[in-house]
Amino acid sequence: MRVAVALICAALPATAQQSPAQFSLPAGCDAYLTVQTESCEVNHYFTCAADPDGNQRRVSLDEQGMTYLGMIDRETQWIESFHVLSGHSEALEPDPEERASLSELIETGADDFDFRTLSDEIGITRYVGQDTLTGLQVTIDGVTLDETTYDITAYDSAGNVIWSAKGNEFISRNWRMFLSGSGTVTTPDGSYERANRPVEFIYPGESGFLSSRPKHGCGVAIS
Repeated sequence: MRVAVALICAALPATAQQSPAQFSLPAGCDAYLTVQTESCEVNHYFTCAADPDGNQRRVSLDEQGMTYLGMIDRETQWIESFHVLSGHSEALEPDPEERASLSELIETGADDFDFRTLSDEIGITRYVGQDTLTGLQVTIDGVTLDETTYDITAYDSAGNVIWSAKGNEFISRNWRMFLSGSGTVTTPDGSYERANRPVEFIYPGESGFLSSRPKHGCGVAIS
């Protein structure tokens, strides 16, 4: 996974990583959606010919540039992730205890998961939790999404809690992905609220598609 992430990052032009007007994808990759969110973030969703069928990637940018690059499969499992600010990568273990499954969530209304990611930089992290459908649907910028609740806890290799989070997200059945909502994150140092709901969905050929500049909630001072 570390090699795959390195290849993707190396293929991004230096100017793209510094947030020009438009984000450039590596050769062999095609974007199909740009999402502007409420907390000064823009996300681009794309597929690459070299990836397994059903897998898709997401790159996230803030005002300074790229912050995250990750890949999920058709069931929304976290196959690989690169966290730019911390400089660490993660890859899903080969045989998870209980795989995350978007299909199960849609079919039964709930999905439990218990899996670990492996990282050369930070070691093993175990994620345990549940996603549930609330039964509510919302329409944002013409896109209908299903609301979910989530409850997740991350543990280190010794079983200590790193962080936990509870709140609401959304799923797109059509794109087979989760989209951010709002919730509370708790760490050993305290708790904080976060919210990053989608605001705009932008498609190929539309103004703002593959923009490297977030539009909403930027420059907000916190007193």
